[in-house]
Amino acid sequence: MENTINGIHHITAIAGNAQRNFDFYTKTLGLRLVKKTVNFDDPETYHLYYGDEVGTPGTILTFFPWGNIQSGRRGSRQATEIGYSVPEGSLGFWQDRFEKRNVIYNKPAEKFGERYLTFLDPDGLKLELIESKTADNRLPWETDEVKAENATKGFHTVTITTNKMQPTADILTNVFGYRLLEQHVNRYRFVTDAVDNANLVDLVEVPGEIAGHVAGGSVHHVAFRVKNDEVLMQYRDKIAALGLHITEKIDRNYFYSLYFREPGGVLFEIATDNPGFSVDEPVAELGSHLKLPAQYEEYRASLETTLPKLV
Repeated sequence: MENTINGIHHITAIAGNAQRNFDFYTKTLGLRLVKKTVNFDDPETYHLYYGDEVGTPGTILTFFPWGNIQSGRRGSRQATEIGYSVPEGSLGFWQDRFEKRNVIYNKPAEKFGERYLTFLDPDGLKLELIESKTADNRLPWETDEVKAENATKGFHTVTITTNKMQPTADILTNVFGYRLLEQHVNRYRFVTDAVDNANLVDLVEVPGEIAGHVAGGSVHHVAFRVKNDEVLMQYRDKIAALGLHITEKIDRNYFYSLYFREPGGVLFEIATDNPGFSVDEPVAELGSHLKLPAQYEEYRASLETTLPKLV
C-alpha cells in the first residue's frame, strides 16, 4: 500500500446543467456533495465532487458542468463506463427507483459472474450498479430515501474502450502494478491487489471502433490513487522514463496530481490521499460552502453572482 497505485482515486466527467447534475447525483443516486468549488482553469464553472461522507478516495465522482455544452459520443480512446459497487440484492430497488424517476436503464445482466444494472445520467454518461462478488465493507452515505442496504459503496470498475488494448495494458501492469484477472471475449479485466475495492479496470478492445468525442456526458479523466507526494513523484519518474509527457506536480487543494495521456488515448491522473476534503471545512459541513482556490478569492463576490445557485 505504501509505494503502490491503490486503485481508483476519482473519476471526472463533463455535465451540462449544474442543478440537474446536482439533483441527479444527490437526490436520485443518494451521493453526498463533498466539495463545491470551481474549475481551476475556468472559475466561472463549478467543479462538483460527489462521494461518501468524507470523500474517501475510490468513491469520488466529479463534474465540470459546462452549461449548454454539446453532447459527447462514446467510442474508442475513452473511458466509457463507470461501475459502482452496491449490496447484493439491491438492483430491484434501483430498477424501481429509476422507473419512477424516468431514468434510462437496461434490465439487469451479468458479466464476470456479477449482476449489474446499466443506466444513463441526464447528460448520457453511462454508469453501472454492480453486485460485487467480493466483499465490500465500505460504509455508504445514506439519505432519507437511499439507505445502507441499497446505497452505492464507491467505485467497482472503470471501463476503457480501446482499438488496441496492449499499450494500455502495459501501463496498468508494468507501471501501475495491476494484473490480468479475467477475460471474456474482448473484455479484459485487470486488478490491483494493493486494495480490496475500487481496484478494477476493464479494457474493451474494439479494433474498428471510431474515436469517441469527449463532451457532455463523457469521462474527462481517470485518477489513480497513491498515498502521498513522495510516491506521486516516484511514479512521475517511471512514466517520464517511458518517454510519455507528464505534467509537473499540481496542487489541487485536496490532493496533489500528475497528468499524462496513456498510449491508448485516455487522460490519466495520479492523485494523492493527502490532504483530503476536510482541509478547508469540517466533515459535517462538506459541500455546504463555495470553496475557492486562493488565486480566485478576490473574485468571490463576482463568482457567487455568476455561478448558479444549487438548491
